Amino acid sequence: MAKTKSYQYHYIKEEKNWTEAQRYCREKYTDLATVSNMTDMKSLLSNQDKDMNESWIGLYDQKNGNRTWHWSLPGVKFDKNDQRWEYREPNDAGQGVENCGFMWNSLKWGDISCNEPILSLYFLCYDGKSILFLRNPEIKTWINAQSYCREKHTDLVSGLTQLQDDRLKEEVRHVNGKFILIGLFRDTWLWSDGSSFSFRHWSLQFDNQRHNSGQCAMTVFNDEGRWRNEDCALKKPFICYDGELIFRKNKTWEEALYYCRDHHHDLVSITNLEEQRWVERKAQFASTSFVWLGLHYTCTLDFWFWVSDEVVRYKNWASDGVVDDCDMSGAMERGGTHQWFKKSDDERFNFICSRNKHGE
Repeated sequence: MAKTKSYQYHYIKEEKNWTEAQRYCREKYTDLATVSNMTDMKSLLSNQDKDMNESWIGLYDQKNGNRTWHWSLPGVKFDKNDQRWEYREPNDAGQGVENCGFMWNSLKWGDISCNEPILSLYFLCYDGKSILFLRNPEIKTWINAQSYCREKHTDLVSGLTQLQDDRLKEEVRHVNGKFILIGLFRDTWLWSDGSSFSFRHWSLQFDNQRHNSGQCAMTVFNDEGRWRNEDCALKKPFICYDGELIFRKNKTWEEALYYCRDHHHDLVSITNLEEQRWVERKAQFASTSFVWLGLHYTCTLDFWFWVSDEVVRYKNWASDGVVDDCDMSGAMERGGTHQWFKKSDDERFNFICSRNKHGE
C-alpha cells in the first residue's frame, strides 16, 4: 500500500477486466488509480507489489469524444479563451492527425505529429524556475522531447506565462522556419474519477495520433512504470486509490479538526496548485457555501499555518478585505474560483479530511 499527499494506493493482484476493476475499486475504495504527476508515478514504482508487472489504472479512452488540448506540465490548465494559434491552425495537415503542439519564432502555435520524426527541430524545457531553449540531434519527436525534459529538467514549457517570457522571445526571434516544440497536446483520454489531470506517462512507443480507441491504460513496472494502451476486456491486476473525503456535516472549525483526527487523519492541507485543484473537485460536492481547510491563524505568533505542520507557501486568498484576527481559520469557497476566505472558527461548514499521514 503506497501513500502520497492526495492518494493512498492499493495494489490488487486479482485479475479483472478494466470495468470489473473499476467497479471493485469504487465499492471498496474511491476509484481506479488516478496519477496526477510524476510524484504519484514514483510512488507507484517505489511501492509496487513485486509480483505485479502490469496493472490497470483509471485512465480510459473515449469512443466518441472530442479531442481536448492540455499542457504537459501538471497543474497548468489549458484556457480555451487564451490561445495563440497561427492562422488556419490547428489543421491536422501532416499525416492526417496531429495531436501535439509547436510554435514558430512569431510565438504563434501550430499542431504537429507527436510521433513522426522531424529534422532540425528545437524544443523548450522548463526546470521549475527558468526556460531552456534546446536543440539535440537525438531528439526527433515531440514525445521524445517530453521524455527528455522530464528526465533532465521538469517538463516541456507549458502555459502562456512561461511562453511569454521576455528572454525566450529574444532567443527564438532568430530561429526562422523551424519547429519549436512546446508542452501542448490533445487526446480523448479521461480519468475514471472524473478528474481533469493532464499528466500522461506513455511508453515511448505509444501512438499519440490515435484517438477514440475505446482502450484502457495500464502501468508497466519493468518499463519505468510507463503506460500502455490495451483492450479493456483483458484481465489484469489493478491499482485502486483512496483520496481526501468531503463531509457534508456542519461543524465549527475545531469540531471539524477533531472529527478528522479521530476518524481519519487531519483536516486537509494545500501546498501547491495540483493539491488546490484536487480539493476544488471535492469542495464542489459540499452542501455549504464554504468548506473548512486545515488552515489556522495564531494570534500569538501572528501567522497562518497548516495543522499538518506545513508552511503556507502556496496561497489562494480572496481579496475580501478581512484582516487577520484571533479565532480565525481558512475555508475554501464551494464554487466560483475556489479561493480561500478567513472565517470565524465558530461558523459551521462542511469540511474535508485527509486520509493519509504525511511522511509515511
